[in-house]
Amino acid sequence: MSKGDDKKNKESCEKAGLNRRSFLKGMGAAAAAAVAVPHIWIPREAIAQTEARGTVKHLLYIRLADGFRFTAAFNSDVANEFNPFGLADSVAGGTEWGVGKLLERSGWLEGDNGQLRRDLGMRPVPEITDQIAVIPCVDHEPMAARADGNHQTGLERFNTGYVGGGTSFFTMINYGLRQRFEDAREQGEIALPAFSLGDAGMARGASQYAAYRPPVMQGGGFERFGFSAGDSLPEWASELSMSMDERYRDSRHMGVRGGIDGYMQTREATEQYADIFNDDILKIRNGSNDPIDGLSNAELDLIFGDNRVGRNVRLALRLFHFGCPAVYLNQGRYDMHSGEENGLPPIMTELNRIISGLEMALKAMTHPEGGTYWDHTLVAFGSEFGRTARGSRFNSARGSDHSGDNATRWMSMPFMGGPIDAAGAGGRVFGATASDNLNAQDKVYSYRSVLKTMMDTLGCDHEEFFPADRPFDDLWV
Repeated sequence: MSKGDDKKNKESCEKAGLNRRSFLKGMGAAAAAAVAVPHIWIPREAIAQTEARGTVKHLLYIRLADGFRFTAAFNSDVANEFNPFGLADSVAGGTEWGVGKLLERSGWLEGDNGQLRRDLGMRPVPEITDQIAVIPCVDHEPMAARADGNHQTGLERFNTGYVGGGTSFFTMINYGLRQRFEDAREQGEIALPAFSLGDAGMARGASQYAAYRPPVMQGGGFERFGFSAGDSLPEWASELSMSMDERYRDSRHMGVRGGIDGYMQTREATEQYADIFNDDILKIRNGSNDPIDGLSNAELDLIFGDNRVGRNVRLALRLFHFGCPAVYLNQGRYDMHSGEENGLPPIMTELNRIISGLEMALKAMTHPEGGTYWDHTLVAFGSEFGRTARGSRFNSARGSDHSGDNATRWMSMPFMGGPIDAAGAGGRVFGATASDNLNAQDKVYSYRSVLKTMMDTLGCDHEEFFPADRPFDDLWV
């Protein structure tokens, strides 16, 4: 542009009432508007709801503890370095995802007790893979350059969605359902919260979330909680105790009242739940043959076993009877830096029994609100990271490790339950990886978006959590 043209343009702007100062002022206003618009619209976009919102009454979330080799089970149609155990010989028709040979293990269907389990309807996992959907590319941080293969920070991401996160996923669930609990309280009813069985990592929360931390219990039963301390005190003593707590709370700074409210609510809840905790339904080890929702405690023992994880699953199903929205538990110890070649198959046998037992039991149990438990329950499996042998089938100690590569990065999460089945998602795979290097070939899901989706299916208010991550409909559409 010539100087003459520049002069003419300047004169034209001045005639139109524009000069450098007014132009910059206008740009400043435009910038302010640009900042304001995301403030108005982005949060609304982030709290978008899914088609499946409120379709799930119960969530069973199982952590495959300490880092799981997903490619040996749920994304197994890959190179031998990622899955040294091979593929299942035959699977249910309509199964899209790679079924690992380790999922064939079903020693619990052998012998006399095995025949009893078959008679109840339990089957090897490969026969029910058409009812399981898999997302092979669930990542902690989709925009990060490397995987987080650190035990501490990986588990923090699993529990809270973030490194250093102060509020756990199950606390978010209870907080997101707070209106439901309040409505029940006003109607004189008891609504059980979400529970964490044996793991305090899912029970974090401070400030306004402190009062919504899930109870942490063991799966052996609730007999020790089946009493009411308030019943042993005269009315005046109970009122005095409560008023002292209230006066103490009201005398503290607002910023620290959350913890006190949490204590008060826990004590009040223990009193409210005393009758439920004392119910014979929750005495899961009493060997009773009386059917409850279609299956007796003795039958649940036969299906899932009487070890730690078996008891936790049995207790979870009984808590669902009383309206509990979600239960979290751990299964296995998969941190096998050595001895994985021989050590992983037996642990997978236990996992397979849980998967098979849940498919059978949820369908056999009649839900108090109609239909079966299968119709109303979502089961999901996750872990803090995947495992790798860095280009070999196993490391030098016949185990596997975790680092920053794709095998560590991708959690190939399986989902099952009636809501998955009803949507026609059973057997399907959502996303894909290249078999030779596990490069993502399709959509990558953040762990936070998965957690938010599970909250959405439960009907939780999730406006405050993970504003940059959206729930998704892929499993239901």
